[in-house]
Amino acid sequence: MIPDPLRNTLQALGSKYGRPAVEEPVDPFEMILRENIGYLVTDEQREEAFQALRERIGTAPGRILAAPREALHEVAVLGGMHPEDRVATLIRIAEIAVAEAEGDLRQVLAGPLPRAREILRMFPGVKEPIAEKILLFTRTHPSLVLESNGLRVLLRLGFGEEKRGYDATLQAVREAVGDQLGDDYALLMEAHILLRRHGREICRRGPACGECPLTSVCLHYPKTLEQ
Repeated sequence: MIPDPLRNTLQALGSKYGRPAVEEPVDPFEMILRENIGYLVTDEQREEAFQALRERIGTAPGRILAAPREALHEVAVLGGMHPEDRVATLIRIAEIAVAEAEGDLRQVLAGPLPRAREILRMFPGVKEPIAEKILLFTRTHPSLVLESNGLRVLLRLGFGEEKRGYDATLQAVREAVGDQLGDDYALLMEAHILLRRHGREICRRGPACGECPLTSVCLHYPKTLEQ
């Protein structure tokens, strides 16, 4: 069991949104492609573009490198503006996978963790939070993965405090959470999905507190009443 207060937070969010479906280990190369296939688009548009890539071209590095540039462009258009830039990015991603992992990132992730982190960060768009997400969702390394939306939710609930700089704030929140979620991959993935969704849909920069199930424990909520 997860000790309070994080247990109650996740239970409340699960009741609000439904318990998210957590997939079996996913392919790290496909995760990198999905992250890069769209630009300033919804999750649904990103998924549509990724599925088009998978169906029309394939998601193996060799298939991408062998594909006509026009075919890649048709897929990239589904992912929003500047498709020509994403075509170049997809090709670069495939080139790195071949050069650094012989086309199979799974074998890299099965090796030493520091080397896996190093190689993941070579890819376009894969900064530390995305690298941590890949390690979590491939069930390589368990950790609480927080992007900006999930981080904002936990800050407002009183987990840590905002510091100067994103990395310092993230570290403060992680220290406040501690090992409450342990190393349970499924639980950590559920936490990531629920916190991200809550931050995107309700606990936005301008929060919709009237729709939130967490106001009774939220430190930020009383401040909104004073405005």
